[in-house]
Amino acid sequence: MEVRFWGVRGSVAVGGSSFARIGGNTSCVEVTSGGERLVLDAGTGLRGLGDELLRGPQPVRLTMLWSHLHWDHVQGFPFFSPAWLPTTRLTLYGPGQDGDLRLRDTLAQQMTPPTFPVPLHCMASRMDFRPALHAEPFEVGPFRVTPFELPHPQGCLGYRVEADGQSFVYATDVELPGDSLPTRAAPYMEGADALCLDAQYTQAEYEGKSGPIRRGWGHSTVPDAARVAARAGARRLLLFHHDPARTDDQVEMLAEEARGWFKSTEPAREGKRILLSPSHASAVA
Repeated sequence: MEVRFWGVRGSVAVGGSSFARIGGNTSCVEVTSGGERLVLDAGTGLRGLGDELLRGPQPVRLTMLWSHLHWDHVQGFPFFSPAWLPTTRLTLYGPGQDGDLRLRDTLAQQMTPPTFPVPLHCMASRMDFRPALHAEPFEVGPFRVTPFELPHPQGCLGYRVEADGQSFVYATDVELPGDSLPTRAAPYMEGADALCLDAQYTQAEYEGKSGPIRRGWGHSTVPDAARVAARAGARRLLLFHHDPARTDDQVEMLAEEARGWFKSTEPAREGKRILLSPSHASAVA
């Protein structure tokens, strides 16, 4: 199982030399195994993934999993080039009991005037919309995917993805309850070989000592993410959903601070690929 990061930024995309190493695109993560492909969220990083897929020899067939439908997690979809081709087959999981309908409506609404000139129905690909429900696992090729609820305004799903004897947990946009595991999410984070976890704020920002108080905004602090990884018994922590104001140097500094609580911590970076196998879990690029 291989994980590749296409977008790691939270809230809004950013650009410039201060963000070049970590990356400025919003949430998008690709997971592959045995010729099957999952895509977690459709932030602005989705555009680059789509362009790369079209350079391949085969028609695009993949499964997309949405954590939630806030704009930084859907705004890349209109620019996903494969979706405009009739040879493309997409299975799209929206969060919640009516997630299939809400996902379709959300994607359609953002592609209407005055925000976008071409409507969703003009996309020529075949799209199969389905709901993703808390604690109801499903199979996609070699993958066993288990959605689980996270505390976030209007709700959010994390995903535990298992294949090849390994587990990758994607838990973006979660406000952790102090340094403890969220009750409903705890069983799905435990023992993860790689845990990708929201770590948008510093403690000072969260408490309002630096700017407005962020408590209740739905995101976690870097120290709490590290402590949760330790409590969950994860093998590796990837700090995710970096604040758009955070420069590369600041992200690196916060990751170093987090290693005081959990040694195997690193920032998620655009372009980073991680190979997870029974014998090792290592970065390959």
